[in-house]
Amino acid sequence: MNNNKLGILAGTGKLPVECARAAKQAGYEVYGVGLLADSDPSIAQFCSDYQFISVAQLDAILNYLKTNQVQQVTMIGKVTKELLFNGAVQPDAHMLQLIMSLPDRRDDTIMMAFVRELARTGIQTFDQTKLIRKLMPHRGTITKREPTEIERQDMEFGFRIAKELGRMDIGQTVVVKNRAVMALEAIEGTDACIERGGKLACGGAVVAKVSKPQQDNRFDVPTVGYRTIDNMAKVGATALAIEAGKTLLVEREQMIALADAKGIAIVAM
Repeated sequence: MNNNKLGILAGTGKLPVECARAAKQAGYEVYGVGLLADSDPSIAQFCSDYQFISVAQLDAILNYLKTNQVQQVTMIGKVTKELLFNGAVQPDAHMLQLIMSLPDRRDDTIMMAFVRELARTGIQTFDQTKLIRKLMPHRGTITKREPTEIERQDMEFGFRIAKELGRMDIGQTVVVKNRAVMALEAIEGTDACIERGGKLACGGAVVAKVSKPQQDNRFDVPTVGYRTIDNMAKVGATALAIEAGKTLLVEREQMIALADAKGIAIVAM
């Protein structure tokens, strides 16, 4: 195996760019694949080669990796399951066959099938966090403002609910207020969950986002960033609980600055 080459299958957000930067700094020859139309193209500056290939074109992705003799990849950045249902992408025959063979369409089921398909062609899947563990915060409050006692109670309550949600492989985010659940994340993703739950709470909502109890660090590691805080501010949410050592913080300085400006408390629990 050529351990110097690393393929990055990039969804949306800044995390793929951070990963590519870290990989290049660590001496990897990086080959990037943008899976979605809104994957960040700035990843290309850290890649020996970068191509856009739709997430639904499985044969093209595998051929690209094999052509460039890439034998290890990491899958990083958001790719929502809605794509399977809204017709935004058209799967090739290989992807369609893979989807139709699944016993269900939970996140882990889909991703494990993809990992097996990669392995079948000699491509191993790389731990998402191996190169960017520095983005995972230690336990404690990471904003200027500490949560109030009521917010802390909601954080602890939301944390427990989110863990259970993750155990069932439904989602990783919950929105609560006064120890009542406002919204649970499902196929719509974190941002839409925050918007829905925040509006129902009419201000003062607390968001909790955690790793699954059975978290596989090769994919779907929980991530928060500037956009998370921006969406919380828009609906008047006041606090965010994340899991210490298991959640990736992207655009950390900008994220914390925005949280401080909006009076949002962030605690790694």
